[in-house]
Amino acid sequence: MRKLTRKEETIMNLFWEYGELFVRELREHYPDPKPHFNTLSTQVRTLESAGFLTHKAYGPTYQYCPAVTREQYQESTLTSIVDKFFGNSYLRAVSALVRDEKISIAELKELIREIENQ
Repeated sequence: MRKLTRKEETIMNLFWEYGELFVRELREHYPDPKPHFNTLSTQVRTLESAGFLTHKAYGPTYQYCPAVTREQYQESTLTSIVDKFFGNSYLRAVSALVRDEKISIAELKELIREIENQ
């Protein structure tokens, strides 16, 4: 799965938050400054061709919905980052988080306890 651009991520976050949307509804939820309807429609079709969205036809109008969940995208992105920057080693990635104090040893121990109790 490819990485989303910032604008595509904004659009997908709206779909993940609101579910099925027509482009006009998507535009209503879009933060200011709102893109032109045609620009937004083109971006939505691009996301559909990339496999992020699907649509239902209602006459000449399409209602789009996410084909990928936020969790699927997050997992794919994390996998890509770990592969690219940490040699596909999750241990190295977690070690970097601990070393940079993004996660404490206590939090790491709590995570281990949660995993062991599952």
